[in-house]
Amino acid sequence: MIRTGLALAALVTAGAASAAPVLTPVWTDHAVIQRDRPVVVEGTAAPGEKLSATLGSATASTTATTGGSFALHFPARTASADPVTLTVTGADGSKIAVSDLLVGDVWLCGGQSNMEFSVWSSAGGPLAAQHSGDDGLRLLMIPKVSALTPQKEFGGKVAWAAASLDSVKDFSGACYFMARQLRRDLGVPIGAIHSNWGGSQIRAWLTPEGGKALYGPAAMTQLEQYAKDPLGAVTAFAPGWEKWWTDRTGGSPWANPDELDWQPVPKIAAWGEWTGTPLASNGNGNVWMRRTVMLTPAQAKAGGTLNIGLVDDIDMTFVNGHPVGNTSSWSDERHYRVPASYLRAGANEIMVLVTNSYGAGGFESPPERLSLDLAGGASISLGEGWRYAISEITDYPPRTPWDGIAGIGIMYNRMIAPLGHFAMAGTAWYQGESDVGIPGYAERLKALFSGWREQIGTGAKMLVVQLPNWGPTTERPAASGWAEIRNEELRAVAADANAALIATLDLGENDNLHPLDKLNVGLRLAMAAQGEPMPMPVSARQAGGEIVVTFAGIEGGLHAWSGPPLGFELCGETQDSCRYAAAEVAGDAVVLAGDGKPVTRVRYAWIDSPVVNTYDARPLPVPTFELPLVK
Repeated sequence: MIRTGLALAALVTAGAASAAPVLTPVWTDHAVIQRDRPVVVEGTAAPGEKLSATLGSATASTTATTGGSFALHFPARTASADPVTLTVTGADGSKIAVSDLLVGDVWLCGGQSNMEFSVWSSAGGPLAAQHSGDDGLRLLMIPKVSALTPQKEFGGKVAWAAASLDSVKDFSGACYFMARQLRRDLGVPIGAIHSNWGGSQIRAWLTPEGGKALYGPAAMTQLEQYAKDPLGAVTAFAPGWEKWWTDRTGGSPWANPDELDWQPVPKIAAWGEWTGTPLASNGNGNVWMRRTVMLTPAQAKAGGTLNIGLVDDIDMTFVNGHPVGNTSSWSDERHYRVPASYLRAGANEIMVLVTNSYGAGGFESPPERLSLDLAGGASISLGEGWRYAISEITDYPPRTPWDGIAGIGIMYNRMIAPLGHFAMAGTAWYQGESDVGIPGYAERLKALFSGWREQIGTGAKMLVVQLPNWGPTTERPAASGWAEIRNEELRAVAADANAALIATLDLGENDNLHPLDKLNVGLRLAMAAQGEPMPMPVSARQAGGEIVVTFAGIEGGLHAWSGPPLGFELCGETQDSCRYAAAEVAGDAVVLAGDGKPVTRVRYAWIDSPVVNTYDARPLPVPTFELPLVK
């Protein structure tokens, strides 16, 4: 019996109960196989089952492990647009076949919303999608589903599809335009995989090994515990969270609510609807919510479930000083178990710290969704009677290992791990917005490189889109979280022999977090994918009374448009010491005039939304950077 590739995803679950072999879900009809790399075909079968397979005219055989997994190894293949079929045969003669497989280059595109941003929403995207038909360009869209541990299945059916209006319009704009250009330039089949999640932090995309190395065994243990015992996991996490708060404020309102100044909540609704309060115009930050509940002795002995509905974005919830829940998601209702030992006869205090990073914030479910449901069936409405206190703390609290948008590996586990060892040319990574303000991004990016290469091939090229210009402009040098992330991206790429940085300082929009020009992002990615050098700073050296900043990856020399180069800074040890420097282009270098003041480092484009005018002849912009001064 032949089963087509489109049916494979549905068979993964059934594989354990059937002797028929099942392939990993990336193997469907119309897939693109990576050229010039050994081909590994993985799947599951009956433990110890002998399997044979053909890929075109090549053959392979193997025996499933005691756990039921198998891997078939075929020789590397050259690029070809001639379709081949993969057939895997089990010991009883049952077969799985996937057909119309091409051989070329495969690219994995990952990140958050700017990589997720669709072709259709991009500038010129609708026209591009309507004229996208190309059987030699194949696309694979991965569903947005997370998991606490690595999985063998995606969160829904997946199927490779040739480029067409239907397959292209919702696909990543930056990824599609890169793949389309590679197809035009190289003339070989191209496969592109879209695996993105808006708002995600980079740690959500780390392998378990990378997560353990960066965050330690205790965090990974909490992650595993949460799947079985959420209350136990949040109890283990809480001491670190509480220390974060007390270190900043000296207080502990979850244990001593009266230490805060409380105001009545106008209504259970998003803060944007709280007319007349500061939160109506600015809902970003941390706000405590308090509800006192009176219980009889019998009710207190019952225990129950606390329901506080949807919370935007993050909550840390306590009952009488005991942590009961922490969730980061604007789309998941909160239902937290409250043991009887946490309750008491008389007044009980529910304390919720709500942290919001974007949008309206606050409790967003209708009032009737808020309740304390006691064991035995009684329910106490919590739709009114709340008080609030706005905190002066504006930074974000520690994120749990199971955090819905930043949990350790939770997106890797369901959106990358099921790919198996499917060889690829490389990855295009566009992320970092959600990591602004969190130190150590370069180390996290290095761990992502290592973990993903372990899966898709040690020779995979890593392309990183440096964050574009977005946010406020300034007239003077300033501290910038976005510039810090850009520089961390540069550091990670500079330390990797097979990585490239794609600068986009000229493609952003200072009032739009999601700039519409994904075409030029894709074109620059395609250049880097083909090995074209990208502009990169090399050194800043003292030369008499001047400082010479040299660059690599420059073609046709550097050029400053509409005047001298803008945005170069001389800095001492402190932020206040930074000042703009007079600059001029000198071939592949920029020469900065000294001003007689101490200099220990040179910075460029070091604000959230810089104006830049220094390009090479292609023209590609110089990226944001910070370099130590070499004397």
